[in-house]
Amino acid sequence: MSWEDGFPFELSDEERMAQETARAFSKNEVLPLAAELDREHRYPAELIPKMGALGLMGACVPTEFGGSGLSTVAYCLMVEELAAACASTSIIMSAHNSLCIAPIVAAGSVEQKQRYLPDLCSGKTVGCFALSEPGCGSDAASLSCRVEKQGDHYIVNGAKNWITNGPVADVCVLFATHDTAGGHKAVSAFVHPMEIAGLARGKKEDKLGIRGSPTCGLTYENVKLTSANLLGAERSGFKVAMSTLNGGRLGVAAQAIGIARAALRDALSYSKERKTFGVPICEHQSIQNYLSEMIIQIDAARALTLGAARLKDRGAAYIRQAAMAKLYASEAAMFAAIKGVQIHGGYGYVSDYPAERHLRDAKITEIYEGTSEIQRIVIASQLVKES
Repeated sequence: MSWEDGFPFELSDEERMAQETARAFSKNEVLPLAAELDREHRYPAELIPKMGALGLMGACVPTEFGGSGLSTVAYCLMVEELAAACASTSIIMSAHNSLCIAPIVAAGSVEQKQRYLPDLCSGKTVGCFALSEPGCGSDAASLSCRVEKQGDHYIVNGAKNWITNGPVADVCVLFATHDTAGGHKAVSAFVHPMEIAGLARGKKEDKLGIRGSPTCGLTYENVKLTSANLLGAERSGFKVAMSTLNGGRLGVAAQAIGIARAALRDALSYSKERKTFGVPICEHQSIQNYLSEMIIQIDAARALTLGAARLKDRGAAYIRQAAMAKLYASEAAMFAAIKGVQIHGGYGYVSDYPAERHLRDAKITEIYEGTSEIQRIVIASQLVKES
């Protein structure tokens, strides 16, 4: 058993196979591209159909709609393996699954599932999730993107921001409000194709990390939707969004674990080769302290993440556990990445080595799909409810 396999419980044969499949693909196909994707800010279009063929693009979707029908645990293991090779590729796949596909599976009609899911699962199309706005991130009930019902149609006007996969997406799950003063009770969710009149994509963001994952804003100008685009019941969108984000936190936690693993993997390799005072630096106590704390936090983060995923698979309450996993794993990723740079010394500060990339990639896991500050609020509020 490798140090990279620290599981808190026995995996099923299906889960183990999913993990092994993702690990082999990540090692052979993804890792060789990671530095290039980051350096050139390049979207790995060639990997998407390959991930679709392996079942990664529709991991938890029922087989009747073209998915793999896997557990949340299996999905988290696959995200982790991708992230250990390339954080950008992992979030492309994770946002596609957790944020676009998941709400369609949970709240979509049979017709919507039949229309959108098969192509999303195969990788023929890619999905995105439009909730955040230029003036509204963590406060998801205060949307300014408006939807007005006119007869049999819905007219959408407004702007969305920080849309992962936005520049390349074919399908979007959108949230808009019927009344800016109505709070969460006024929000509706929609699913629509990106090629639609009145929808414009903004400039591709120049980001600190995850540079191979394209991000942009969206502008809706009198975009006409119909009841066929309404996802779930009218004005039930906030519930759809929160449910989606609860599950999405597990994907980000798994991504963070993968980044932390990459940081430790590279630091461990370097520490065995680099010598000071006549011995490899891995024999120095200060370096050993860093390495030991890194693996402790990685294993603890995985236990929290897979534990929460198992609860979700069983249909049990998991909101607090998912928030705990996302919070702890993202902070573990930052710790591992920072210490990875420190272990590399001056070489950790230059792009010739991947240590600096891991640090840039790790930071976003503390921000998107709920900042660390929001996770602490969620954890505490759930704890109060449970007491």
